[in-house]
Amino acid sequence: MTYDEITPAHDGAAAPSEPSGERVATGRMDPREFADLATSLGAAQTTEQTADQVVEHALAALDAHYGGLTLIRGRTQLETIAPSHDVVVRADELQRALRDGPSYDGGWHGSTLASQDLRVEARWPQWTPAAAELGIAALLAAELIDTDGRRLGALNLYWREPVVFTSDDLAYVAIFATHAAIALVASLEETHLNTALDTRKVIGQAQGILMERHGLSTEQAFEVLRRYSQDHNLKLRDVARRLVETRRLPEGR
Repeated sequence: MTYDEITPAHDGAAAPSEPSGERVATGRMDPREFADLATSLGAAQTTEQTADQVVEHALAALDAHYGGLTLIRGRTQLETIAPSHDVVVRADELQRALRDGPSYDGGWHGSTLASQDLRVEARWPQWTPAAAELGIAALLAAELIDTDGRRLGALNLYWREPVVFTSDDLAYVAIFATHAAIALVASLEETHLNTALDTRKVIGQAQGILMERHGLSTEQAFEVLRRYSQDHNLKLRDVARRLVETRRLPEGR
């Protein structure tokens, strides 16, 4: 795991070693804490609950003002989940609109992007001044990577004033992001599995209705559902759910 230099100098701009703000991040390395965290995240029932716990814990551990997760959907689409404040949503909206900011930074590669003072930040020339107008003065963006090395997105933490980040802060958020990514992947996989099982159950119920009502075989009942799905441009599970709930198929053309 590597870390970007904290607020590096760009284009001749000197980065102060200590920002003028009085806040100091408070991350700490405690193996027992991470063990408890892994247990807590693993007990979450849904992806939303997992994401909320990730953000809540990160805010408390690093004394950040705002936080949220930015997930990558498809190849380039960004989705904000578990934002602690509207500022987080608006900051991500700016990144999408400008296609500039930490989530669009090409220098991730497993790193943690940190900026102690956005007043001297030059990496994101369009997003930085817009973020400053939202009241963001410092940030940590920790990359979320699954066990196969794929980039899921990032954990974004923001402060309203410049912050002095220590090496422990960077190490803490990087390890924390690893635990968060593992928990998120597990919750997403469970959600997909539950959705698939629910779909199979509903389709089976719909087949049973058709078989009893019209004396069809299992294969014939499925073919009826498939045909209605195609004819009405509806997903198979939606046709099945409608039949189960209303005892009626979509009206024929």
